[in-house]
Amino acid sequence: MRYEFMFPSQIREAIANNTPVVLALGVLEYHGEHLCTGVDTLVITRALDELEKEMPLVIFPPFYYGASSFAVAPVSQGSVHSGPELLYPFAQNLFDNLLRIGFRNIHVLVHHQSENFTAGMPTDLSFKLGARQAIFSYLERERGAGWWGNADGADYYEQHEAGDDPFSWIQIHPFLSDEIQKKHPIDHAGKLETAMMMAFCPEGVSMEQWEQGTWYTRTAAAATPAYGAQVKTLVMEHLRNLLIPVRHDT
Repeated sequence: MRYEFMFPSQIREAIANNTPVVLALGVLEYHGEHLCTGVDTLVITRALDELEKEMPLVIFPPFYYGASSFAVAPVSQGSVHSGPELLYPFAQNLFDNLLRIGFRNIHVLVHHQSENFTAGMPTDLSFKLGARQAIFSYLERERGAGWWGNADGADYYEQHEAGDDPFSWIQIHPFLSDEIQKKHPIDHAGKLETAMMMAFCPEGVSMEQWEQGTWYTRTAAAATPAYGAQVKTLVMEHLRNLLIPVRHDT
């Protein structure tokens, strides 16, 4: 279900069922001459379009305005950059709202600059910090100061080991898992991303406009729909395993 089309009764039902809430987090960025600017977000939104037909999901409107940076190309090439100083407060406010509504199974999917996801990059780090701060603020507001140190917090580590701690309420994931990246290393507008777009969003690809002018797009000539479909199969299976209802405590 698309959140913007949900009625209050459907929201209450989704909360009661702990339905996964999903946000595609991406950027608008130059991806060579042969790909559209929304690649990093569109591969996620198109995957969610298909996944929504298979399983219950609450899909929030995608966020396209992450930190693209101008490392790839100058602003005149079409990239739109929002710095962490803007992203962090937005993320914290968004997550605070979702927690207060009642959601406890929130997932954010990121493809942009996710090849070293543990270390992080500005977009995902801003949302990770926003998530942590929103959870801390929510717990202190709802349970009071000292919520962790009082008697009710005695089983905190047991909950943590079971994956049922409050900090599992909001999770930020790379769109391509570590396992997928080992088999299919991430590139920028090269063979992998071009093939992924062929599979997920073919109207965002125009190989007639491909040029060999940049080093990072040279391998795009080897992209094929068949290779894209192969990666897509792995991605969809990864998402099916990731976005499942989990037990939670308020």
